[in-house]
Amino acid sequence: MHLTRFTDNALRCLTYLALHPGETETVGEIARRMALSEDHLVKVVQRLAHLGYVGTMRGRGGGVRLLMDPAKIHIGAVVRQTEENFRLVECFDAKQNNCPIAPSCGLAPALEKALEAFLEVLDRYTLEDFTQQPRKLVKLLID
Repeated sequence: MHLTRFTDNALRCLTYLALHPGETETVGEIARRMALSEDHLVKVVQRLAHLGYVGTMRGRGGGVRLLMDPAKIHIGAVVRQTEENFRLVECFDAKQNNCPIAPSCGLAPALEKALEAFLEVLDRYTLEDFTQQPRKLVKLLID
């Protein structure tokens, strides 16, 4: 399983915001501190805002802030909402499937079970679980 950069950046952004509760942070500052592309992060923040995880404010003094309690942000949900697709192999997409053995192959069902298990494990974790040592994490973000 490979997560897209978009999902990785979404998780990093949420983590950064969870480490700064109640604060409004600029996209530029989050990008700089978390080693992300600012242009890409703008798109990620727009998606996170659309999903209700963050709020954004334009203009001077604007930025982004976490709207949800980190204990209520389930990682599995974030991954499901930010990944474009979960087609691990060609036959997961009926329109693109050219595999001649797909109708009788046992690999696809096994991969589907593995994907379900992967997401089930992520469902057990919240953003709060990943920010249990905020001092250590914040210290790593200091210039």
